[in-house]
Amino acid sequence: MSHVVSQEWLFEHGTDDHIVIVDCRFVLGNPAAGREGYEADHIPGAFYLDLEEDLSASKDVHGGRHPLPELEKLASKLGRIGVDAGSFVVAYDDQGGAMASRLWWLLAYMGHERAAILNGGYTRWKEAGYPVTEEPPVERPAEFRPRLRPELVLSMEEVKQRLGRPGTVLLDSREPRRYQGLEEAIDPVAGHIPGAKNRFWKDGLNADGLWRPVGEQQNRFADLKDAQEIVVYCGSGVTACPNVLALQEAGFSNVKLYAGSWSDWVSYSENPIATGEE
Repeated sequence: MSHVVSQEWLFEHGTDDHIVIVDCRFVLGNPAAGREGYEADHIPGAFYLDLEEDLSASKDVHGGRHPLPELEKLASKLGRIGVDAGSFVVAYDDQGGAMASRLWWLLAYMGHERAAILNGGYTRWKEAGYPVTEEPPVERPAEFRPRLRPELVLSMEEVKQRLGRPGTVLLDSREPRRYQGLEEAIDPVAGHIPGAKNRFWKDGLNADGLWRPVGEQQNRFADLKDAQEIVVYCGSGVTACPNVLALQEAGFSNVKLYAGSWSDWVSYSENPIATGEE
């Protein structure tokens, strides 16, 4: 099953009883912008979940800039917006699918596989003339029961234990210049985890900002076909998620997220750091 749905599909099925639409728009550096955009207009029936308030826990010394949320709290919020075992969740944003993929991954981590992101995001939806509204959605509360899948996530110590392990591939999802250590405007240290390969998450999109088809995703990761385990990270654990999704679309199964990612890695001064290409 694909975890990407088209604009046309959502227009046809968005009002089906089992569909729950979630607006995940969020702008790094302007945390109020996503909710303000949602309140101005959104896809009819969509609920809003905020990256930092709903899909992350508060930042601490360790754990990265966007630590995983308290799952009981998130489960309660998901139930409140009508998500239960029979729901099919469609998430969208205006950031190429990065924030929507975070919700998609969290749902998978909590045992809910029936979820997808909207191809093209919100701006394309509006430009295509599909309906938008400023009206709040009608709440139909449900009970969401997590069935946690701890095998999908790794801690810093678990990543450290895997450095140099045959069969394990580390995949850095950030821009090449950040991966190479040539620039770093967000985290206090530049570079990457030693041994990591670079696959910028936005390369999963074509020039029109649409999700690349399966064959093209497979080509992006062709050199990883023999990997026994792929560990994906980014700056804070958010933009790694679209790469996790792309890997799944390409047919890879043993894919794990280093949730704390680079911002967690460099919070431990003793951790090794690499620069340049690998």
